[in-house]
Amino acid sequence: MLAALLIALLTPQARADQQRDAALGPVVQRAISQAQCFADRYDAAVWYTLMAPRLKRFVPDPAGRMAILQQVYCETHRPGEAKLPPGLVMAVMQVESGFNRWAVSSAGAVGLMQVMPYWPMKLGMKGWELVHVAPNIRMGCAILRFYLQYTHNDVRLALEKYNGSVGHPEYPDRVLTDWARWSGADDLGFASAKAR
Repeated sequence: MLAALLIALLTPQARADQQRDAALGPVVQRAISQAQCFADRYDAAVWYTLMAPRLKRFVPDPAGRMAILQQVYCETHRPGEAKLPPGLVMAVMQVESGFNRWAVSSAGAVGLMQVMPYWPMKLGMKGWELVHVAPNIRMGCAILRFYLQYTHNDVRLALEKYNGSVGHPEYPDRVLTDWARWSGADDLGFASAKAR
């Protein structure tokens, strides 16, 4: 499994024109119609159209891509919560797991956002849910949001706390570099925080 993931990550892949990907059209339509967290269908269409081709390199399955994208958007725009930049969440997942929901770190962190096993209990969930897209992203976003609030939106320090690597700039540097690749209009409010 690890060898296949490494090969997939290191093998250059041609970027397919998402409008010509026959399998993607119905999946996008279904995701848009089911995405109740979007203010309107235009926001949903823009989000999926911009992000799905970028994510295809990591997640070849169209339904898997749409599940991740829908959950990231919903969790980063959760009503009553501080907004998270969706591009930052995508960058965290890229660095933490390479978008592998089955990933387990040497420290025991699990899933897309590499959530530690003690978090599900604290958030009223079950440990086995860590490998599922929605609960993992929900927990990871809750944790990241907490650290951003705790550090007064000092993104670098929040990332160090999220990863457990305070004082080591390598992790936040990698996430911030990848954030630039995933950024969209929703990330503009945090642009100044990136430079900290």
